Amino acid sequence: MPKVLPEAELLVIGVTSPLLVGVYLDSRLAQRYEEHEKASRALPAVLHDVRYRYDLKAIYYARGPGSFMAIKVAYVMAKTFSIALNIPLLATDAFDFNGNRPIKAVGRSCFVKKENKIVITHQCPDEGARFDLPETLDRERFSTESEPLYILPDV
Repeated sequence: MPKVLPEAELLVIGVTSPLLVGVYLDSRLAQRYEEHEKASRALPAVLHDVRYRYDLKAIYYARGPGSFMAIKVAYVMAKTFSIALNIPLLATDAFDFNGNRPIKAVGRSCFVKKENKIVITHQCPDEGARFDLPETLDRERFSTESEPLYILPDV
C-alpha cells in the first residue's frame, strides 16, 4: 500500500538571506527551514525534501522587494512546482513578514512601504530587518497576483 503523505501548504520567503521556508499543516507552522546559502543552492534542496514528505496543496511566497536574484529564484521554483503539481501559487509583498520595516536594497538604500506604495530611500538603518515565518498562515493576506515585485533603483 502506498504511503499517505500529510497535506500541507508551503510558504517561501526568499527575498534575502537567510532563506525561510515554512510547512503548514491545517494553517499552523509545522516545520521550519532556515538556509544561509544562496537561494539558488538552498531552495532546490528544501523543495526536494518537502516534496517527498508532504502532499502539497498550495505554495505561498514573498514576491519582493529584496534581492533581485533571490526573488527570481524563489518565483521560478515556486511557479514550476505550482504548474507541475497543479496547485495554486499565491503571493504577497515581503513587508508582511518583517513587521513592515525597511528592506535592504543596493548599498545604503532600502525599500520602504508607505500608504501601500513601495519606494526606495537612501536613509536606512545599517542592517536590514529580520524576516519571520508566521505561526499561522493567513491566506487572506495573499493574492493570485504572483509575478515578482522587482523594484530597481534609478541609475
